[in-house]
Amino acid sequence: MLDFFLEFKFVFTALAWGSLALFITSIAIMPWLIAKIPADYFCMHRHTPVRLNSRPLPSRVLAYARNVFGCTLVVLGIVMLLLPGQGILTILAGLFLMNFPGKYELECKLVAMPKVLNSLNWIRQKARKPPLITNP
Repeated sequence: MLDFFLEFKFVFTALAWGSLALFITSIAIMPWLIAKIPADYFCMHRHTPVRLNSRPLPSRVLAYARNVFGCTLVVLGIVMLLLPGQGILTILAGLFLMNFPGKYELECKLVAMPKVLNSLNWIRQKARKPPLITNP
């Protein structure tokens, strides 16, 4: 077993540094992103999104890039469940970046959890933003 780790020492070292970088980045960026969410975001009615093919080319490229980056974060998050790092947070960030059916409902269910909502509102309070409003 030790031979396996020694053979792939570079890979494990790179994963550890990447995990540390994502951890520090998430700690630095998450409060800012949470403060940017409109207070009524989770009580808005969402319409069916426009089909990707009907969008202009730059918008499609950006949507595909977000989905690829989101998938990459999900995979890295799964790896971080085994290595040191913010695995669950990275998986959630990847899911929130991607476009898939039922995404908004998933976001609403996660934010409606009392501990999650209290944590988000505590961060928003520190940023002097109004608390998030959720559907009852």
